Amino acid sequence: MIRTAVRDDVPTILRFIRELAAYERSEHEVRTTEDDLARDLFGPHPAAQVLVAEDDTGGAIGFALWFTTYSTWLGRPGLYLEDLYVTPDARGSGHGRALLRALARIAVARGYGRVEWSVLNWNEPAIGFYKALGAAPQDDWTVYRLTGEPLATLGAH
Repeated sequence: MIRTAVRDDVPTILRFIRELAAYERSEHEVRTTEDDLARDLFGPHPAAQVLVAEDDTGGAIGFALWFTTYSTWLGRPGLYLEDLYVTPDARGSGHGRALLRALARIAVARGYGRVEWSVLNWNEPAIGFYKALGAAPQDDWTVYRLTGEPLATLGAH
């Protein structure tokens, strides 16, 4: 079952974020707190939305965190998938596909022009999974990130 997250899911969402970061060898980079997630997901101006995957007993076994983007070329909004995670013991059971299907349904229902996400180049299991769904890599583009001191310096002037 896939459902929209509620405020009570915040501890589980944070646990999943940490587990995903550990899988991606970046756990040391997670700074997010439960308070951050409660504010940014369930406050007056949500920055993102979350879907939760549950097993047959109602236990949370995965999530998808996403937000709206806009394509000037398409002249339509899009959906950016920031995080997709299914617990290791639940992988291969269709939960990741169900989360992506739910996101695709949201995009289609809202008239969005695309669903996009990033994947680490070394994550072959994920790349194979995405390609099997019909997703195609955007090899012509390179993601750039401005963060930390360079962001503060640029924003200060």
